[in-house]
Amino acid sequence: MSIDKKIQEIKRREELAELGGGEERIARRHESGKLTARERIHLLLDEGSFQETDKFVVHQSHDFGMDKKLIYGDGVITGYGTISGRSVFIFAQDFTVFGGSLSAANAAKICKIMDSAMKAGVPIIGLNDSGGARIQEGVASLAGYADIFLRNVLASGVIPQISAIIGPCAGGAVYSPAITDFIIMTRGRSNMFITGPDVIKAVTQEEVTMEELGGAETHNSLSGVAHFAAENEEHTLALIRELLSFLPDNNMEDPPEKETMDPPDRTSEGLNSVIPDDPNQPYDIRKIVTEILDDQYFFEVQEHYARNIVIGFGRLAGKSVSIIANQPDHLAGVLDINSSDKAARFIRFCDAFNIPLITFEDVPGFLPGVAQEHGGIIRHGAKLLYAFAEATVPKITIITRKAYGGAYCVMASKHIRADINYAYPTAEIAVMGPEGAVKIVYKRDLERAEDPEKMSRDKVAEFREKFANPYVACEKGYLDGIIEPKDTRPKLIAALRMLENKRDLNPPKKHGNIPL
Repeated sequence: MSIDKKIQEIKRREELAELGGGEERIARRHESGKLTARERIHLLLDEGSFQETDKFVVHQSHDFGMDKKLIYGDGVITGYGTISGRSVFIFAQDFTVFGGSLSAANAAKICKIMDSAMKAGVPIIGLNDSGGARIQEGVASLAGYADIFLRNVLASGVIPQISAIIGPCAGGAVYSPAITDFIIMTRGRSNMFITGPDVIKAVTQEEVTMEELGGAETHNSLSGVAHFAAENEEHTLALIRELLSFLPDNNMEDPPEKETMDPPDRTSEGLNSVIPDDPNQPYDIRKIVTEILDDQYFFEVQEHYARNIVIGFGRLAGKSVSIIANQPDHLAGVLDINSSDKAARFIRFCDAFNIPLITFEDVPGFLPGVAQEHGGIIRHGAKLLYAFAEATVPKITIITRKAYGGAYCVMASKHIRADINYAYPTAEIAVMGPEGAVKIVYKRDLERAEDPEKMSRDKVAEFREKFANPYVACEKGYLDGIIEPKDTRPKLIAALRMLENKRDLNPPKKHGNIPL
């Protein structure tokens, strides 16, 4: 056979591979408003950068007539390319081929690029759209999932792992995304659940739709499984590109820098009036967070879950930083089970990938209640404490208002290795609020007083003036200074520059035992 004919044969096979499950199935996807796996890859990656691997792989199954159903690629497209010029590895499940189900050959393709991503030290992205394990292959398919799970675990904290759920993701398939660092779900298109509505109805008699059980809204607002809810497929892919812009390629590198015309010494007079005079009046902490970041841009993570704490990424003087902030506008910014988990995992990710932690603190304490105690608030709150204490990246804390009780300790206090701790003049640092303190300290005096209400008001005012302020903590060296809110941005940038070459180590050990 001549070289020309051999080249023609390659092209013929490539065309077959690129057709996936065939023109009819591709047309059905387009009619339903969905993109194909290949279209998603090309939309996500820089134009012309995608290099496909294992394009001609087929499954090795002979049961149930599968040996007569061989399709190149076998239901997953794998390869590498660039996003904004930076290398990434990617796999995209192809629903037109056997419903994107996982076979042994299919899993081997995914494992191969995960291994390559680890060797190259670059992020791995998974576009999930699959019917789950390929039933015809039985335990071989389950083994394939386990092979992927192992690699997810080994890659954790080494390279960023991002999962987009753009279609169904059920049963064992959900555990791979769950181990990855970030999950993006597409509204109206994606689902994640261990057991579907039919099984739940049969076992528990509960009736629930797929969307209610495991849709994007459910996992972004109720379960906390997902981190972002995208409006459509294009938005999903755009979020991946934006997220990656804040992250390094691996745990040995620093995050990329982005040029900004926003002056590092910019002050913001408006910040001096953000915090209300009434200490019990709420305000939106994002007004402070957004104002101090480069170009007033804040990329929030898990916006709809545990809204009493705010997390996300931004930049200061062009450098990536992470934000952890109590939110007085929701549940008074109190810490509870969900907010503790949300912040703790985010902190550990940022510490693993060399992203400084900026904490804005306004917390009245931990949420009281039987449900919280029985749900393990002690254990969950300890996760947050553990994450902050374990982190060795630059840690800067600003107390904007309340810092009460154990929550003061937990929220990156000086005592758990925060590097720079500032407070606004409005800060109140104490064991508890003045009202609660007076009831305990002056309980017997109040019982004997002729006018207990007046005495209570006077003692509250006295306590507030003496203890509910930042000066006692400053005198003891627990704060590095009291700053005007308007100076927050330049103070943070100066501190980050000072900490640029920070080196801090934890004691040698295999790993700690975080209170899971």
